[in-house]
Amino acid sequence: MSVAELIDVNERPATGVIDLIGNTPLIELTRFDTGCCRLFAKLEGQNPGGSIKDRAALAMINAFERDGRLRPGGTLVEATAGNTGLGLALVAALKGYRLILVIPDKMSREKVLHLRAMGAEVVMTRSDVGKGHPAYYQDLAARITAQTPGAVYVNQFENPANPIAHETSTAPEIWQQMNHRVDAVVCGIGSGGTMTGIGRFFARVSPSTEMVLADPRGSVLVDVVEGRAPGPVGSWLVEGIGEDFVPDNADLELVSRAYAISDAESFHAARELLRLEGVLAGSSSGTMLAAALRYCREQKTPKRVVTLMPDGGNKYLSKMFNDTWMSDQGFVERRQQGDLRDLIVRRHDEGASITVGPDDTLNHAYSRMKLYEVSQLPVLAGDQVVGIIDESDLLLATIADPAKFAAPVHSAMSARVETVQASEPFESLMPVFNRGHVVVVVDGSRFLGLITRIDLINHLRNKVS
Repeated sequence: MSVAELIDVNERPATGVIDLIGNTPLIELTRFDTGCCRLFAKLEGQNPGGSIKDRAALAMINAFERDGRLRPGGTLVEATAGNTGLGLALVAALKGYRLILVIPDKMSREKVLHLRAMGAEVVMTRSDVGKGHPAYYQDLAARITAQTPGAVYVNQFENPANPIAHETSTAPEIWQQMNHRVDAVVCGIGSGGTMTGIGRFFARVSPSTEMVLADPRGSVLVDVVEGRAPGPVGSWLVEGIGEDFVPDNADLELVSRAYAISDAESFHAARELLRLEGVLAGSSSGTMLAAALRYCREQKTPKRVVTLMPDGGNKYLSKMFNDTWMSDQGFVERRQQGDLRDLIVRRHDEGASITVGPDDTLNHAYSRMKLYEVSQLPVLAGDQVVGIIDESDLLLATIADPAKFAAPVHSAMSARVETVQASEPFESLMPVFNRGHVVVVVDGSRFLGLITRIDLINHLRNKVS
């Protein structure tokens, strides 16, 4: 037998990236308390575009091609929370289409950078407005389509190819991987395609399988599923799921249970998933995991439950996997001191402060500012502040002679540092801010950290929330 004959056909190279969409792995989660149930996770982040939305993106573009609306070199326009955009960007780039995406401004920076790197034209809009507002992302996308000759509005929220993609690929894969024994599937709803497509499949092949909705707290969908008039629309930070309306593609009649999950519970579930199971998944995966765990723990008889992991977590490293961001949002409890130390985001005594030494080069100071996206750095000798250097200091030192980037920090820093003792009242911050400075907080002469205006604003907001 030849070597070629020994190679399984499934191990041969794909003819292109598009051929890699679908057939994602399913794993059992064994390190969580799942009560009497077994919990399995469908790892949709393994799709080439990094999310479950690759499936719908390919199906919708193929449908436009079949019906003649999308011609070679044509333009696609879509409103997206990010992942549908990534799937569309992948397929559009490979098929030679122009793509314009309208994205709410709460989306992670990684998603936006990824989209632009793939050639998509990104239009950012507000995430704090509802349907009917001119800046609402779907309304804006529809308007751009109307103003762009020959453009096609993808409209994942109403496009019938969206749920069909999951009815014909995602759901049959789950059914096969679970050996035709599935008691419940946990999904979220963004456009509604995933829940509806999977729900239709299981209603046909396994009517006893429950469809369970995982929804961000603040979304209206749980209220609708449970037969209540929707309450006031809230806000949430989880990306890609939850709505302030019921999408046309969302058949909520298929849903038998629903759970409203807070941002905090979602983010901590996703972080635990990485810590316990080694799975780096996104924020909506945390929502679905949290809902699946609640469902499993409520059961009195053993069940086999599948939860979706819609995307990978590498798009969220600057957000929910970033302790500083989590602390800024009030999701990580810090030991409270009852003084100004509670406002310091990067505490020096916790090893989190970004500093330079007086003998470091200006180039090193510049590199640290760029890396950590800060505009000023305390200059420390041991634990004592001997100066502060900011962007203006760097500019003044180097504008006449860029070779001065090799000069030491002490040659350009300001040695006149205004310090505030940690025990001082909050009111002591305002005079320093009014002089255009950041607050350098000390305990005696020992440096504790910096407080900026936004740090104070975050502190005040978290007290309200």
